[in-house]
Amino acid sequence: MMDGFLVGGIAAMSLVISMFFFRFWRKTGDRFFLFFALSFLIEASNRALMATVAGWLENSPSYYMVRLLAYTLIIVAILDKNRKKAG
Repeated sequence: MMDGFLVGGIAAMSLVISMFFFRFWRKTGDRFFLFFALSFLIEASNRALMATVAGWLENSPSYYMVRLLAYTLIIVAILDKNRKKAG
């Protein structure tokens, strides 16, 4: 029971962080914020699915593939931001 509560809390906070970055993306138009917002949105949906779907476990390969996608977006955002500065 406590695991579901914590996973739901992490999903909710990831969604709030995603909306925070979307707001900054709309104000500035900077793709850095868009990539971060999408990353946290993916993480929020992954956690929400993990909390609601009965067979979805944290140690399954599909869980890590979704996480890899979210973290790859963060790395792409950082690399993209640094590439623009140098050029």
